[in-house]
Order: sequence, then C-alpha cells, then structure tokens
Amino acid sequence: MTMTAPALVDFDEALTRYEPVMGLEVHVELNTATKMFCGCPAVFGGEPNTNVCPVCLGLPGALPVVNEKAVESAIRIGLALNCEIAEWCRFARKNYFYPDMPKNFQTSQYDEPIAFDGWMDVELDGETYRVEIERAHMEEDTGKSSHMGGATGRIHGADYSLLDYNRAGIPLIEIVTRPIFVPGDKAPAVARAYVQQLRDLILALDVSDARMDQGSLRADVNLSLRPVGVSTLGTRTETKNVNSFRSVERAVRYEISRHAAILDDGGLILQETRHFHEDTGTTSSGREKSDADDYRYFPEPDLAPVAPSREWVESLRATLPEPPGERRRRLQGEWGFSDLEMRDTVGAGALDLVAATIASGAPAAAARKWWLSELARRANEQGVDLAALPITPADVAAIQKLVEAGSINDKLARQVFDGVLAGEGTPDEVVQKRGLAVVSDEGALSSAVDRAIEANPDVADKIRAGKVAAAGALIGAVMKEMRGQADAGRVRELIISKLT
Repeated sequence: MTMTAPALVDFDEALTRYEPVMGLEVHVELNTATKMFCGCPAVFGGEPNTNVCPVCLGLPGALPVVNEKAVESAIRIGLALNCEIAEWCRFARKNYFYPDMPKNFQTSQYDEPIAFDGWMDVELDGETYRVEIERAHMEEDTGKSSHMGGATGRIHGADYSLLDYNRAGIPLIEIVTRPIFVPGDKAPAVARAYVQQLRDLILALDVSDARMDQGSLRADVNLSLRPVGVSTLGTRTETKNVNSFRSVERAVRYEISRHAAILDDGGLILQETRHFHEDTGTTSSGREKSDADDYRYFPEPDLAPVAPSREWVESLRATLPEPPGERRRRLQGEWGFSDLEMRDTVGAGALDLVAATIASGAPAAAARKWWLSELARRANEQGVDLAALPITPADVAAIQKLVEAGSINDKLARQVFDGVLAGEGTPDEVVQKRGLAVVSDEGALSSAVDRAIEANPDVADKIRAGKVAAAGALIGAVMKEMRGQADAGRVRELIISKLT
C-alpha cells in the first residue's frame, strides 16, 4: 500500500542513500499558420471556441489532413537532435475519455515516430552530459479546461468547468529522453540546463516561439529513486506541464526529497502524475499514471502514412542553424567573456537576451552587467525567468546608450529600469516623465560644489594639502544635494580645480 511521507528529507541527505533517475518529456507547439489536421488558425489566445471547425471539434464525418509544414518542422527538430528520421511512419489514435479532446482520442504517434535514437550534449559548469533522445513524435495539442468556483483552480472542488477548444489541434512535437543518469547533486541543474538548451535550439530553428509562460514549450519531469548500488529502476512520478526553467530544477529537487521521505518511512511510491505549484515549489497528486496499454493505441485509419524522401530530409538538414554549443563558444570569443562569465550568462538563461542587447547596440560587458545584476535580481525577487520580465533587449540597450551619452548615470539608470518594468513607457519617456536626466548646467554644479566645500572645511583643507582621495566625501555631498542627478566625474573635476 502507499504511505504518505510525514516530512521531506533534506536533499543532500537523500543523495547519501538514493540515486535519482530522470526522464524529461518536452512538448513544443509549432508556429505553423494552421493547426495540425485542419485549416483553423494556430494562434495563442482569442475568444474561446472561435478558432475551431468540424475537424478539430471531432464532428462525425470530418476528415483530417496532415500539415506539411508541421512535418517539415518535426524533421528539422529531429535532425538538430541527432535523430534518425523514419523512412515511413504513421499516426495513431491515443484513446482516453477527458473533455479536452471532444473526439475522445488524441491523434499522435506511438510505435512509429518520425524521429528516434538521438542525443543532445548538455554543458553545465564546465562538464558535458549526454542526454539520449528516445523519440520526437508529432501529435496535436488538447483543448484548455478551466475549473471554476474552487479554491485551487483544479477540478476537485470546482463548481463547474469551461472548455476552450481553440488550442485543440495545434501542431505539437513531443521530445522524450531515455533515462538520464547523472550525479545526484547535479540532477536538478542538468534537468534545467537540458530544457534551457533545448529551448535555445527550438528558437534557433524558428519552429516555435517557445514561450514557456504561454505553454508553447512545457516540460513533464519524470523522476524515480533507487538505493545507491542498486541497478533496478524505482517507481517514477511525472510532474506535468512545468513551465519555467527554474521550476524544472525545483520540481526535481522537491521530488527527490519527497520520494526519499516516503521510501525511508517504508512506503511505496505511487506511479502518478503530479501538479507543480509555482508559489510553494511543491507538487501535489494528480491522477494515477496510465501505461500505453491503457490508452488502447491503434493506427489512425483516416491518415495516410508519412514517408519523407531522403532527398527532402537532406535538403532540410542543410537548413539547420549553428548548434547551441558551437554558438556559445563563438559568442564567448566575440564578446571576450571569461569561462566563468559565459557560464554564469548561460546559467542565468540570459544568453539570447545578452546577444539581442548587443545586437541592439550595447557593449557586451554592459549588456551582461544589466541582465545578470540588476535584472536578474528583479527576476529572482518575482520568482520568474529573466525572459518573462516586461523589458526588451532593445530597452536595455537604449538605457545603456543614455548612460554612455551622459544623460543618466548608473544610479539613475536603475530608476529608468523601474519605470520601464512598471509599464511607464520607453527609456526616453521614463527619463522625461520622472525628470531623471543628469544635471549638466555648469552654474548649478559649480554652486553645489561651493556649498559642499563651505560645509566641509576640514575635507577641503585635506584636498588643498594634496590628499585628493578625500574628494570622495565632497562628491557624495554634491550628489546627495542633487538627488544623484549630477555627473560625478564633472563634480570631481570642479572640486579639484577649485581646491588645487
């Protein structure tokens, strides 16, 4: 029987007795113009149940047609993951009874995926971990259920549910790894790095916007524990629809601690799906996990097999972008970053943000500074990924240009970030609305310096005696009077010129 763990086991302590084994399933919504098997628009949002037709609603007599662009994207993803591309594959019906698919089955691929037997090398802290890809298969996304009236937003305790089928039928690629064996203390970070690097690849391929916040890229985290020294795999749980890099890492850590507590207490792990809670970093039970047999897969009779020619596959191979690892090494050389600086940039999920900021005109060092210090701090405070902050690389580059022009200083730049993040407009508009421009009026600066000298005669005497380092105190006094809006360099020049 199953038992509930009374408490969590400390993560490091759990690793002294158990070895974690992970598996990751990443779902990628493709950016095709239409859905997988019909001509409905494949767009995010919209009024509920407006982007639907008899095919994606599963009405009797409606026949599906495969989206060629989706097949092309699937092949390119498979090739980028070093997969074999099937010479012949077909769709299947995955039968289950849940209202998010009105036809009561999902058109997917089962034993004959379009791509299989691949791998991705994940780089983390100077080490490389090979993650083997079992398959990347085509399917359609499901509709969206909204459970109303309850306290948790889950079906349990809800008064009623609303169904929106706009998402039903959106082209989806599911990328499934083989079991991942890495040192236990590295497991959470490797899981995060894998999803992060996979997203980088998807964006480079331009097959999806990969917006985790909108669900166009989401991860299912499978985890099991086995006693150290035992080769038999333990019972796994599957934490569904984790939608940020940070949450992938937290879900692995939490499940390791939870599994260890249950096993230490003599209990058995229930094979089930679980929900991840962003606010607490915990998981809760969903439903007992179904095996493949429970879905009663059988070949889809309304769709012809897909048989991509080798010529087509090779022509698509020629369109592949630079691999993420090679791109990182190239950018590191171009930017002049040290290994540690590049590692921190990648680890913070800031590589593409820094690259886009540099492309918008900012120096590499400045782009890295703003994203990894000021903006990383704010993202951490809000518990979101950097990319989820409401500021663009172009905004960051614009703020840096204001600093370089002397219009603002670093202290004022932080206030400009506040305004942009608060939705007050562009950097230039925030500077104008908040009156943040640096005071450059020589008369005003000179008068402020005179007042500081008069108020601090002892400091002035030290500077006259040759102790120029003492000027810092007078500079501070002037900056305080002028609310940080003076040019500190010019203030120093005026102090030295007046006292020496």
